[in-house]
Amino acid sequence: MQSVEFDFRPAGHVAGVDEVGRGPLIGDVVAAAVILDPSRPIEGLGDSKAISAKKRELLYDEIKTKALAWCIASATPAEIDELNILHATMLAMQRAVAGLGIAPDYALIDGNRCPLLPCPAEPVVKGDARVAEIGAASILAKVERDRQMVELDRRFPDYGFARHKGYPTPEHLAALEALGALPEHRRSFRPVRERLQREANV
Repeated sequence: MQSVEFDFRPAGHVAGVDEVGRGPLIGDVVAAAVILDPSRPIEGLGDSKAISAKKRELLYDEIKTKALAWCIASATPAEIDELNILHATMLAMQRAVAGLGIAPDYALIDGNRCPLLPCPAEPVVKGDARVAEIGAASILAKVERDRQMVELDRRFPDYGFARHKGYPTPEHLAALEALGALPEHRRSFRPVRERLQREANV
């Protein structure tokens, strides 16, 4: 499906939707939906991965204060294991849009596919860098998921979650091998699945 141009603005309330956390081995996949207020512009929105952690935190608060509506939602590791990561991501996005205090007239979704929504929707490749609403959603989802990883790091400091955020880095893979899988790990993801299989065969 052809993506919209960056200056495409349908009439009415437009929700930007994005997710964070498809690649990690642990934790939720987190999605956010945001309807911005044209009368209260926010400077510096964009791809959350290209923004410093300190700036993301400031924008997170500003988006929540200035947006007409926002919602952060997620799908759990158990749902990811049951549905697969793609379908769980679509579910998290559906939940984020459903949780908006204002029903959107249109939704712009980061990426190349859309979840089923009660409003028209269009995918936008690299939308977090091209559409302000999607950039805002990207920031909310990124900050929320990073906070979850920091909290998990407090509970399980030997895994290094605050540093690698659950992605399959050498540090995470080594901790998984040495310490085993936690309840929050995604059992359908290959490194976790293989570690559990080795544990079962001991």
